[in-house]
Amino acid sequence: MAMYTIEIDETFDVPRRRVFALFADHYRFGKLLGAPVKRIKDSDQADPNGIGSVRKIGIGPVGLEETVTNFEPDSLIEYTITSMSPIRNHLGRIRFEDTPDGHTRVNYTITFEDIVPFTGKVVSSALEQGIRRGIRRVPRLA
Repeated sequence: MAMYTIEIDETFDVPRRRVFALFADHYRFGKLLGAPVKRIKDSDQADPNGIGSVRKIGIGPVGLEETVTNFEPDSLIEYTITSMSPIRNHLGRIRFEDTPDGHTRVNYTITFEDIVPFTGKVVSSALEQGIRRGIRRVPRLA
């Protein structure tokens, strides 16, 4: 069983609250990734996308459910896969901070282990490509 880590670090000339809002809203996050995403359970927090909210990514039976485990407005979102999946011990962490020149830095890390040998490499590269492609849309979508 291997551990995989994806780390993406990007800076945008967009206010931090707007970048955070884009990643926090499950539907808009789906637009960013170019995948159908639907919030299927609301958070009990003020923001329905906060801690305990669940989003489904994908269509019909071919989908993953992710649950938000940590949510600090404008600074941090953490989530984990909570449905059956080919990977385990998954954690997605997205940090948002201001840079000295007033831009927004997004540090996005995902860690997970594979269950079936070698599948992790495929999952990791597909995930990383999807997120890297999507993250380039931030200035347009935020």
